[in-house]
Amino acid sequence: QVQLVEAGGGLVQAGASLRLSCAASGRTFSFYAMGWFRQAPGKEREFVAAISFSGSSTYYADSVKGRFTTSRDNAKNTVSLQMNSLKPEDTAVYYCAADKWGSGSSDANSYDYWGQGTQVTVSS
Repeated sequence: QVQLVEAGGGLVQAGASLRLSCAASGRTFSFYAMGWFRQAPGKEREFVAAISFSGSSTYYADSVKGRFTTSRDNAKNTVSLQMNSLKPEDTAVYYCAADKWGSGSSDANSYDYWGQGTQVTVSS
């Protein structure tokens, strides 16, 4: 069992930066690929970024490539999402998710555990 807790959301203006973090419980964090997803009001949950369990590989949605960076610290059981040059269309609830022995899938169905989400609002 893995419990995930996100933090770092907030209200910012377009062009600003935010850093989201996700803290995981348990001793087997390094067994899990980690993903970031988001869901805006009235829209489907969508893939944002993912990182392999070793941290050696990262994956991004086209909409955030070049602006967002995900990283992890397996010693601290944390994964982060650095979001730069934020746009109003980035407004959503952001979730981190864990996929045991995964490789960093963009498919939400691959993930076993989910956090409660953190709100990111970008004003124009």
